[in-house]
Amino acid sequence: MVRRRVVKTSANGKKRSYSCNHCFSQIVICGECGEMFRRLHWSNRGVKSIVWRCISRLEPTGQECHARTVNETVLENVVVQAINTLLGDKSTYQAQLQQNIAKVIRSAQQNTADGIDERLQRLQKELLKKATNKEAYDEIADEIFALREKRQQASMDTVQRDEQLQRITELQDFIKDQPSDLTVFDEALVKRWLRQITIWDDHCTVELKSGLKVDVER
Repeated sequence: MVRRRVVKTSANGKKRSYSCNHCFSQIVICGECGEMFRRLHWSNRGVKSIVWRCISRLEPTGQECHARTVNETVLENVVVQAINTLLGDKSTYQAQLQQNIAKVIRSAQQNTADGIDERLQRLQKELLKKATNKEAYDEIADEIFALREKRQQASMDTVQRDEQLQRITELQDFIKDQPSDLTVFDEALVKRWLRQITIWDDHCTVELKSGLKVDVER
């Protein structure tokens, strides 16, 4: 049910949702128009292959797009090269991951729910006092409702930050413990580490869930 929710809103406002189980589904994005790429079985001069093509080139989206068609084996090689780039320069990317951890922690400190709870307690006491004295308390009630929504959002943000920290630390361990470069494509790594692959004319940008980005010429 979670995977079938809306995963992307296109530039033309159309909501795209989960469509298949393939590891590249919903994460291959067009750098030109921002649409997703779709998986197709292709036949060119009798030669069959599997390719990925921008939706803007397959259906009317209101956008003119000239994005190239990408063979699935090319995408697989892009992923292998991106991960090997991380493994080939461990110190640089480990330092970037440490910086990402610091950013997440700073964000958590700035958006803590503790301050909201303290303010809610004071307002609730003030509301009770005004209600007892039959004084107007509409403004206080409105602020309480607004703070409760903010508190709920803060709780959700905390869960997301914890997940982000876990992804970063897991990637750090993977980079540190991986003894050698990858030689074959691993679908499990895509599902575990990748957030998005953006297709440009002359290269692909691989973005990991930890926040790291790697450009691969293709």
